[in-house]
Amino acid sequence: MSQSSEKIENLKTVLFDFHLTNGGKMVPFAGYQMPVQYPDGIVKEHQHVRASAGIFDVSHMGQFSIYGDEKDYLPLEQIVPIDLKALNLHQSKYSVLMNKDGGIDDDLIVTKVNDGLSIVLNAACKHNDIKRIHEVIDPKKTKLHDELSLIAFQGPKAVDFLEKIIPGVKDLPFMNGNILKYNGNNVFVNRSGYTGEDGFEISISNSAVQNFCEELLKNDGVKLIGLGARDSLRLEAGLCLYGHDLDSSITPIEASLSWALAKKNKEEGNFLGASKVKEQITNGALKKRVGIKPEKIIAREGSKIFKNGTEIGTITSGGFGPSVNSPIAMGYVVKEFSNEGEDLELEVRGKRHAAKVFKLPFYKKSYVK
Repeated sequence: MSQSSEKIENLKTVLFDFHLTNGGKMVPFAGYQMPVQYPDGIVKEHQHVRASAGIFDVSHMGQFSIYGDEKDYLPLEQIVPIDLKALNLHQSKYSVLMNKDGGIDDDLIVTKVNDGLSIVLNAACKHNDIKRIHEVIDPKKTKLHDELSLIAFQGPKAVDFLEKIIPGVKDLPFMNGNILKYNGNNVFVNRSGYTGEDGFEISISNSAVQNFCEELLKNDGVKLIGLGARDSLRLEAGLCLYGHDLDSSITPIEASLSWALAKKNKEEGNFLGASKVKEQITNGALKKRVGIKPEKIIAREGSKIFKNGTEIGTITSGGFGPSVNSPIAMGYVVKEFSNEGEDLELEVRGKRHAAKVFKLPFYKKSYVK
């Protein structure tokens, strides 16, 4: 999911003051002022999510609807290679927005709902994404929901806390949602998230979201979590961050995301950039996204990757993994050197440091299926 933005704005979610009241340290993120951490700090917040449950404000992301039946939304497959006819009601799929060169303009979640499709777009990309979608979908049949907030509630105990105030969430399968009741009002809850833990994303009205968060926080095992811990959690889980591990020049095959393209769509080649994707499926891509385990040093984004003195790639995400107690990273390397256990060197502050290719994820995902 996305972090980059060409133009830093000062947009705020409706929970801005709530974050400040609770000690949130606000930073510019994808055009919004967002909490990077709270007084406990990033490592403790990370560990808390792995052990219990944490609240993430992700209302900066775009909640977008395409209204109508199949004839209205099936053209989306031209730019998002997903088998929409095979999608069950309230089922969600992760996919990508393709460009003509076979690159990824965004990664997104598509859910089939009663009146069409619901799509969650990355914050920094959402307005451009909507322009792209309007190239194949009638703008009159779409809406960006500024009246809604989005809360991610993640962790092994999230289901128990959330079931108390939104009955029925425990019955949701992974990557499926439903319209449920919170204080007598409809909310859409999806069993998904971006931390590697079981959890939920709750689409709720702006007027109700603060009360909802406050009610969850009455539980001793629930804490507010900032973007810093969200980043380390998703990196441990081997999940991509748009604008870093993915961009418009990287193909789904290079990103090891072939699974995000429906088999039908890959076979038919009925989407933008399909010729490039099919060529790489047949002949192989020249580079590949891999997990990397540095032996000692933390290697951040932009660090160069070497093999036998030759530069072979670049780190796209890197940091410390609190749950695995070691430096971790992801990046792209020449495919020849992408096998698990391959010895590499990472250049950090002018010096080379030993590392190995590591099979993702670093931390075993705990989704409920």
